Amino acid sequence: MIALGCDHGGYGILSAVRKYLDEKGIEYKYFGCFSEESVDYPLYAYKVGKAVSSGECELGILCCGTGIGISMAANKVKGIRAAVVSDEFCAEMTRRHNNANVLCMGGRVISSDMAVRLAEIFLTTDFDGGRHENRVNMITEIENGTFEDKE
Repeated sequence: MIALGCDHGGYGILSAVRKYLDEKGIEYKYFGCFSEESVDYPLYAYKVGKAVSSGECELGILCCGTGIGISMAANKVKGIRAAVVSDEFCAEMTRRHNNANVLCMGGRVISSDMAVRLAEIFLTTDFDGGRHENRVNMITEIENGTFEDKE
């Protein structure tokens, strides 16, 4: 199950992603928004973040005008590793190396076709683990306040 959310600036590209998920038979939970009327993105970032961090949903996709604000808000939810992506390479690498669990995109930055392509890459790419596991664990330690600077 994929958690989806957006504000008015990301409504168009997330609508295209929803259509793609429907066509592929991929289940998702949609938290809104429901039109291009102005709304506050932190609400949707929080809802998607909680759905992913609780395990209700495996991954999340969030969209706003740039992807930046909604990612900043999502990253405040414990356990969330949200990444702003606007190209195919970063969509792949944020999963492979960073184990990102929320993809963030900007409706004023990329096209609907690109948003669908990035979502497809993000959802079909696995975490490599290995040497990257320790780095992701360090991010979690920073989040938990248990990180020790050993340098």
